[in-house]
Parts: sequence; structure tokens; C-alpha cells
Amino acid sequence: MRYRGRRGEGLMGVLPSEPDDDLYVRLKAFEGRPAVTGGTGKDPVNAPMIRHWCEAMGDTNPAYEGPDAIAPPTMLQAWTMGGLSGHRNGHGHSHGHGRGRPGRSSAYDALFSLLDEAGCTSVVATDCEQEYLRPLRPGDRITFDAVIESVSPRKTTKLGTGYFVTTRMDVRADGELAGTHRFRILKYAPAEGRRTPARPHPHPRPVINRDNAAFWAGVAERKLLIQRCTHCTALRFPWLPGCNRCGGDGWDTVEAAGHGTVFSYVVMHHPPFPAFDPPYAVGLIELAEGVRMVAGVVGVPPEKVRIGMPVRLEFRTVEEDLVLPVFNGRQA
Repeated sequence: MRYRGRRGEGLMGVLPSEPDDDLYVRLKAFEGRPAVTGGTGKDPVNAPMIRHWCEAMGDTNPAYEGPDAIAPPTMLQAWTMGGLSGHRNGHGHSHGHGRGRPGRSSAYDALFSLLDEAGCTSVVATDCEQEYLRPLRPGDRITFDAVIESVSPRKTTKLGTGYFVTTRMDVRADGELAGTHRFRILKYAPAEGRRTPARPHPHPRPVINRDNAAFWAGVAERKLLIQRCTHCTALRFPWLPGCNRCGGDGWDTVEAAGHGTVFSYVVMHHPPFPAFDPPYAVGLIELAEGVRMVAGVVGVPPEKVRIGMPVRLEFRTVEEDLVLPVFNGRQA
């Protein structure tokens, strides 16, 4: 079973590689060296995390419930993550660490240092690919290693000029290979026009790719479109290449009526983000159609937002070329 997700392709606009690059020769020498060694999942595969994941994703597949439940394959990376506290001694990564960066090898740090020194100080994740070899079940103990799989020749993109670095993580359950997670980033020197933002604090942009481009095209027309499987008619959100219920890859869309309720929410106070003025509320909105989505909650003071509060969809022009869906508690 294989899933590939691409992000940022529209931003990349990759041009052909450039010849006569001595740095590339030095970077390529890192291929095959470890990026992470001896990693251990902080928790075994467990039912509460599976349940929270399915609730957040709106995934009702019965395979993830009951005494014979398995974990959704797309959780593969979740079992390897260190959380807010990161990986520390006693949770794996017992050797090969970089300078004060638990979980990252000295080779990976050296590779990044070379890129930083060459002016490639910015980074953006571009795509990932996962392969699933066996199901994960509650109680499985997770270990993992990662290797620097490849470094591309120098590329010039719309963001700037740099190098694509691909790492491959092998995830094991009780010593048996359960899946691989291949992750690619671009380390680059920002293009001249991007070094100085046109606005002092530009609003973060949604990452638009081939899987969600139709959704954002709908938003631009002030329509909130929900994916519908053409095999089993199940609705799904966020947009995905395949159906959570039947696995079918055919889909069309239905337009949301715009009514919903606050299923959950947070009020952001910290950390500050320059484009936002805290405090502000971000809600997990349950739409009348039954799917859920994350969006800003507006129209009422953040402290007045409550679970179950009715909200109504509206579209806000955040910047000249950026429209976002939000939910207004006052108009519901």
C-alpha cells in the first residue's frame, strides 16, 4: 500500500539543474549516511491515539475500532514523533546525535551546515511518500532509523535556488519493517524578490497541490466544496486522493450549505505570529453535511466561543489575492 502526498508543487516551478557545482559534489557525499539512528517511539501503538486521530480526520473506517483494530496506515509517522518535548535520552536516538539536536545525526547537521554556509538558509517541505508493509496494532513497539537518501543537483525555483534533500525513514514494529516514510525538503537561498516581503507581515498562504487545488478554486469563487466519493457517496474533508470508507479514487463535490457548529476550539494567545493579532479563536467546525474542518471563528469575542455554538460560513478577503473561509458565531 502506497500513498504519496505532494506539497508546494505550484510554488516550486523547478527549472533545469545548473552545471559546474562544486558544492553539489560535497553534498552528494552525504548520500547513504544516517539522518537518525536508534529512534524509539515514545509510546507504543495505542487505541486512544488511534481514536483521536480518527476523530480529528473524520475517519469512520470500522477497521480502526474494536478488539482487532489496526492503526490507520497514514499514522505511520505519528508513532515516531517526539511531541513538544522531543526525543531525549531514554526515548531512543542513543548515538550519532548532532549538536544539541536530539533525533538528528551529526551527518545530517553537517549537511545542513554546508547548505547554510552556502546561503541556503531557508527550507520548505515539498513532498512525502509512504509505503505500508504491515498493519500496526495496539501494543506494537516502534523503532526507526532514517538515512539521507539523495541530494539533488542545484535547482532554481520560484522560491529561490537550492538543493532538494530526501530522507527515508524505516519504521519497524517489534523489529519487523512496517513501512517507510520518504520526506523531501528544499534548502534554498531565497530569490531576491522574496528577501524583502512586499508587506510587513504577510498572511500565511495555504499550500495548494494537485489533491486540493479544486477546493481552493472553489474558495476563490466563495464556495465551500466537500469531496464526495463516486463509489460509495461518502463525504470527506479534508480533501484526499482516496476515500476513507471504501478506498475508491473517484470523486466529485457538493457545495456546503454553510451551517455548522463548533465541535472543538482553541483560543490562541501564544506563541505570537506576526500576521495575527491574539487572542483569536480557531475552531474545529462540524458542518451540517457531517464533515469537520478547521477554520477561524469570528464575529464573537474569543472568550465567548463555546463547543456546540452555531456558526455560519462566510468568506473573508485577507489580502488582495487571498480569500479564506471562516465561521461567524454572530450570524448563526
